[in-house]
Amino acid sequence: MSEILDFGKQDGLIAAIVQDANTRRVLMLGYMNREAFQKTLASGNVTFFSRSRQKLWTKGESSGHVLKLKSMAVDCDGDALLVQADPVGPGVCHAGYESCFYRTLTDGEWVETDAKAYDPDAVYGAKK
Repeated sequence: MSEILDFGKQDGLIAAIVQDANTRRVLMLGYMNREAFQKTLASGNVTFFSRSRQKLWTKGESSGHVLKLKSMAVDCDGDALLVQADPVGPGVCHAGYESCFYRTLTDGEWVETDAKAYDPDAVYGAKK
């Protein structure tokens, strides 16, 4: 099943674009290694490889805002996935928004175009 995926191009990682299966809104971009891909299939919860922490993480493991896998599609080069998921929770962005793509370039300036969906301090704890 994973033989079409090319984990050799980007240091063993494949870009995974996550889209809400119902609204089709792009929610986030993460990276999967082979283990994260296999864990996603086995568990039904979208799992990534954290480049900064150098370990697997399942979306929602600290917030409870999980992504339930609905389907996956691979691009023509085998190095990117489009993951369709049902988000559980008010948002997937650690900054408190529904989507990580909450800023839009308008007249040369990045403008927040979405309202916060939840209070990240209440979910992750206040920053010290």
